[in-house]
Amino acid sequence: MALKKYKPTSPGTRGRVSVIRSTSTENKNQPHKALTLSFKKSGGRNNQGKITMRYIGGGTKIRYRLIDFRRDKFDIPAKVATLEYDPNRSALISLLHYADGEKRYIITPDGLHVGDTVISSETADIHPGNCLTLKSIPTGTLVHNIELRTGCGGVMARSAGSYAQLLAKDEQYAHLRLPSSEMRYVPLTCRATVGQVSNAEHKDTVLAKAGRTRLMGHRPRVRGSAMNPVDHPHGGGEGKAPIGHPGPLTPWGKPALGYKTRNKKKKSNRLIMKRRK
Repeated sequence: MALKKYKPTSPGTRGRVSVIRSTSTENKNQPHKALTLSFKKSGGRNNQGKITMRYIGGGTKIRYRLIDFRRDKFDIPAKVATLEYDPNRSALISLLHYADGEKRYIITPDGLHVGDTVISSETADIHPGNCLTLKSIPTGTLVHNIELRTGCGGVMARSAGSYAQLLAKDEQYAHLRLPSSEMRYVPLTCRATVGQVSNAEHKDTVLAKAGRTRLMGHRPRVRGSAMNPVDHPHGGGEGKAPIGHPGPLTPWGKPALGYKTRNKKKKSNRLIMKRRK
């Protein structure tokens, strides 16, 4: 994949950079319909109609693609039929045609092409797209779509260009370096997919105009210092006023920077070898 820079023929194209995705579908807006769902947008509101996530609303109407994060179809080879764009995530997705006739979507790893064969098996080769338990993967291998608990489905390293590295193994746990630089123990019975996630150039895209973010469902975000004192701790004052003591605060008066909110009693705390910086 490559980056495309646009000529400044209008204010909306000045500085715009997009990714030329190497998808293989003739009509890129038509996924496999049996593996899609319609879903209603929340606008940031909960089941009581109250806004719990601000600055969400609008956006283009899209359908959700059902992705196989579990990779629980064992020892049955599958052929990669298409590489497709997914509006719900930054990575590309691949449609697999299994030998028994079933079809499933997976996250596309870098280096996977149409016509390749992938499999979820303990005896699979170390090839992008194959899924194995961590005990069967050699140390030093790059992996993605990693489970935290056996059988729960992949939850880590799923966005475009991300990967984790298998550093070592002991009797019960694999030692992984995650994309955040955190070092973590993961049970050897958990599954992971070999390779790095595709579309690594996604981070280099430049939207270039506000309308592109509105199409993605993001509404304008207002600075606290531009609000009234009743709406935000930073609000009020004549002209531009400094934040003052005790520093940046959330709209609800909590410290905004460096304030730890993680529950100290979380069971998975003991599996963190080294926290991210």
